[in-house]
Amino acid sequence: MPRFFVATPLAGLRSLSLPDHVVRHVQVLRLKEGDAITLFDGRGGEYQATLTAIAKRDADCDISRFDDSSRESPLWLGLAQAISSGDRMEFTLQKGVEMGVSVFQPLMTERSIVKLAGDRADKRLARWQEIIVSACEQCGRNTIPEVLPILTLKQWLAAKPDGDAHLVLSPLGTQRLADIATAPGKAWLMAGPEGGLSAAEEAAAIAGGWTPLKLGPRILRTETAALAAAAAMQTVWGDYGA
Repeated sequence: MPRFFVATPLAGLRSLSLPDHVVRHVQVLRLKEGDAITLFDGRGGEYQATLTAIAKRDADCDISRFDDSSRESPLWLGLAQAISSGDRMEFTLQKGVEMGVSVFQPLMTERSIVKLAGDRADKRLARWQEIIVSACEQCGRNTIPEVLPILTLKQWLAAKPDGDAHLVLSPLGTQRLADIATAPGKAWLMAGPEGGLSAAEEAAAIAGGWTPLKLGPRILRTETAALAAAAAMQTVWGDYGA
């Protein structure tokens, strides 16, 4: 069933005129009056609805019931991802949503190819949030992960984000997930850009309490590393093994 995010709070509503971006999707999918759709507003749960009218620029629906369903992992997972170039960052965000990442922290590092600031950064953040919303529509999540404002690695380490585990991906790391005896309820994962973190950056992260994590003997690309680690963490501590 097609799923759409709407920013309007849906609790208590019986009918709704759908926003423009949803109307466009309805038309692209060639939905018709009487077709069933699912709506969610990011406040938890989802709403079953039926299209009642479709025009060139408008579409209306009746909301029939609320389903108090959650597809969030028991593992709260934050991903601090160094900004990568091309469509790699968008791919990481999209697939990270599917893998249950709870919040994204974009980082500027020494080897980051893309440099963002001012209006350009604001536009990129808005674009990234759109990708996250779209991924939630596709994968069934009713809680939308947030993409936080861009920070430098130095700012991020100084912030000392709260968590039970702080893991930084490193080809030189010796720690494995299996070596962590107590399953964290809240974990942070940090991944570098193309070329990885510099030696100085990795040393600063370790000095700041981050544990260097190695996934295996093979070197992974930036768009692969964080996703592979997220999948492994969901298997060991989250809901993949349920």
